[in-house]
Amino acid sequence: MAFELPPLPYAKDALEPHMSAQTLEFHHGKHHNTYVTNLNNMVKDTPLADKSLEEIILAVAGDASKAGVFNNAAQVWNHTFFWNGMKANGGGEPTGALKEAIDAAFGSFEAFKTEFKQAGATQFGSGWAWLVVKDGKLAITKTANADLPMTKGETALLTCDVWEHAYYLDYQNRRPDFLSTFLDSLVNWDFVADNLAKA
Repeated sequence: MAFELPPLPYAKDALEPHMSAQTLEFHHGKHHNTYVTNLNNMVKDTPLADKSLEEIILAVAGDASKAGVFNNAAQVWNHTFFWNGMKANGGGEPTGALKEAIDAAFGSFEAFKTEFKQAGATQFGSGWAWLVVKDGKLAITKTANADLPMTKGETALLTCDVWEHAYYLDYQNRRPDFLSTFLDSLVNWDFVADNLAKA
C-alpha cells in the first residue's frame, strides 16, 4: 500500500506570522512530499511494501545498504510528527502532568526551554531537536539528518526541525530566533501531553 502525504492539521496560513504559508508550501508541499514519493518508489515490489512506516524505519535502521530507504521513511515520520506538534496560537506553558514532568526533569519550564533551544542551535548542519522519554524520564536530545529517537528505544514527545528549509524563508540564518518562536508561539502542548500519556 503506497504512502500518502498526510494533510497539515491546519490551514497553510494558520501559523502566520510565526511560520509563513510560503514556508509550509515549500516545506510540506515540496520537501515532505518528495520524501513520500521517494519512499514509495524505493519500497515498491519489495518485502517492505506492506509494512508500516515505523516497521520500515526499524527494519532498515543501521543497514548501510538501505540508507536511502531509512532516510526517506524517517523524514516522512519526522515531518508528520513535527506538523502535529504545532498549532495556531500555540506556545506558552504546558499544564498538568506534562508541566510536572518537565519541572521534575529540568528544574523549571524556563530551564527546559533553554536546554531545548541549545540542543537545536548547536545541532551542526541539518537535524532535529527532541523532547523524549528516555529510560522512563524526560530528556532533550538532538539527531542529525533523518535520525530519530525510535531507533534508540526512546519515545518522541516533541520535535523542532532545524534543517535550513524549515526556517530560512522566514528567519534566514537566525536559527536561535526560530527556536524561540517555536517554543513561545507554535508548540501544541496538548499533542505533547498526549504523547507523554501514551509513553
